[in-house]
Amino acid sequence: MKSYEEINEKIASGKAVVLTADEVSDYVDQKGLAKAAEEIDVVTTATFGAMCSSGAFVNFGQCAPKIRITEAWIDDVLAYSGVAAVDAYIGATQLRQNDPENMYYPGEFRFGGGHVIEKLVAGKQCQLFALSYGTDEYPRRELRTWFTIDDLNQAIMVNPRNCYQNYNVATNLSDKTIYTYLGALKPHMKNLTYSSAGQLSPLLNDPLYRTIGIGTAVWLAGARGHVYAEGTQHAPSISRTPGGVPTGGAGTLALTADMKQMNGRYVRGVSLKGYGVSLALGVGIPIPILDEDVLLKTTVRDRDIPAEVIDYSSDYPNKTGKVLAHVNYADLKKGNIELLGKRVEVSSMSSYAMALEIAELLKEEVRSGSFLLSRPLQPLPVEQELKSLKIRKEDEVR
Repeated sequence: MKSYEEINEKIASGKAVVLTADEVSDYVDQKGLAKAAEEIDVVTTATFGAMCSSGAFVNFGQCAPKIRITEAWIDDVLAYSGVAAVDAYIGATQLRQNDPENMYYPGEFRFGGGHVIEKLVAGKQCQLFALSYGTDEYPRRELRTWFTIDDLNQAIMVNPRNCYQNYNVATNLSDKTIYTYLGALKPHMKNLTYSSAGQLSPLLNDPLYRTIGIGTAVWLAGARGHVYAEGTQHAPSISRTPGGVPTGGAGTLALTADMKQMNGRYVRGVSLKGYGVSLALGVGIPIPILDEDVLLKTTVRDRDIPAEVIDYSSDYPNKTGKVLAHVNYADLKKGNIELLGKRVEVSSMSSYAMALEIAELLKEEVRSGSFLLSRPLQPLPVEQELKSLKIRKEDEVR
């Protein structure tokens, strides 16, 4: 076995052997597992796609006279201000105030928290409007001003749920088009959509969480961040392949990093017709090759990763749990697939090209010694089921 300390020493000295998850499978095929495990120190993984459960804490600094903000809007997007005098949290999916109620209007573009976060990282001006009830200590009742990220004391991305280990493939068996966070789904199963980097995706390369845990260093939109907790809805207790790859959602990560260090190319607001808004993020995670088993897990290929096909017209909103079929990412990436006796077109809501770009950038940062690895402070749970909200029949609202 190698230790984190040994690997970091090689990184610091510029001698580490680093490959992307896209490269490592062929390397192991050529060298053999034992020899490759001796030679390779780090494998970089990455993903780029919409991650709805994201947001940012911002601190505006005080004005004179002081204000205790109780309500705040940034570019007309409501920010939660029930934390401290001039702290606020803006969520990626929060819609702009008075955003058009008709979400199906042709050609609509919706604006929300994800777009505010994109503007901040890009260094653009945003408008703050804040209200307060006024106190002896904080007498100001109203504030309107413009600011950029450089005017903030802190801008910290704090994302409760990113990097789903695996995810649904969506389709629609009804007789009308439906609109979802996985895009527009045509009637009668005329298309499938998915969102995953497949063989590049971080948790698919460490399926049992041997190296990715609380405290693990991550590349979050160009900034060095870390895993601060298991992600919300982390539910790894599901069926898996013999190699440990989950057949459904399974694990998630809660991530944080300094937005002032981020690159705007990897932070993009998203407008989804019929759903609302979100935030597309780039995430990269380096995996230390501690032993042969860790390396073997990083050789997972798209053909080895099954994903569940779900009918979003009925089974998803009603949580029946019905799975129409399992498909693998190698087939999905061909652009069309044979499913239930018919040929169906396929599209992705995530970008493999961007994920590969991120994996390459992280590889160069590790090689250059600018990105060292961190040992997890605490492992992620490996046995945990997803709970559902219980509603009494007499309380149910349809």
